[in-house]
Amino acid sequence: MASSISIAILLTLINLIGILCDAQLVNFNDGEVMKSLVSEQREFDYFLLSLQWPGTYCRTVKKCCSQNGCCRGSNGPAGFTIHGLWADYNDGTWPSCCNGPQFDETKIALLFDELNTYWPTLSCSKSSSCHGSKGLFWGHEKHGTCEFPYIKDEYDYFTKALSLYFKYNVTEMLNQSGYVASNSDKYPLQGIISAIKKCFGTPEITCTGDAVQEIRLCFNKNFEPQDCFFSSSCPSYISFPVYSSVGLENDGIAKWFNA
Repeated sequence: MASSISIAILLTLINLIGILCDAQLVNFNDGEVMKSLVSEQREFDYFLLSLQWPGTYCRTVKKCCSQNGCCRGSNGPAGFTIHGLWADYNDGTWPSCCNGPQFDETKIALLFDELNTYWPTLSCSKSSSCHGSKGLFWGHEKHGTCEFPYIKDEYDYFTKALSLYFKYNVTEMLNQSGYVASNSDKYPLQGIISAIKKCFGTPEITCTGDAVQEIRLCFNKNFEPQDCFFSSSCPSYISFPVYSSVGLENDGIAKWFNA
């Protein structure tokens, strides 16, 4: 009798496991696996606008394609471009892929020209969305899914980021302060931080060696400038490498030209 009961229990467990596996497969096939795995995340503390310096990023380009902003020859980016508008926590972590609908590129169709100019991808790889799909570069902005109710939807997210980029124009401000692109000159890190702080609050700066990789500005939830919480990871003297335009050879290998 005990043996019969044990077998019945075992068969029941096997059936339950099969049902659970089928449910997971349905979620995966529906492209909802990412959303089903995301737990509730607490509200973020502040916004961070991350700006990348193409002169540094584009030096690492090994392969070109039409979508890559580094491969546009003389039409390439002349100053900082947008990397993202991120929701961050005060402890240095951040939320991403919060619950929400899949990215709808039709909502930002009117912004494509501006995004291609001021928010270009600097690589040829396909970007993955929160729902596991690959496609339009801007669809990978996972941080934007966690910024409701301060950001309403895709269009609101990208227009807000562009608005902050133009209003707090780091490239223009640095040029006016004498910090310009150069392959020979290096500038004091603290001088650059002080110049930005006077206008936009204390920034965070990241570097590759002594070359500026990103400058990040911080904002409260009313999109007003505030000091960033983390120090810069750069040496005492830093540079802004000149953007060197890249062309596309027949085999897709990057070919360098003078800027």
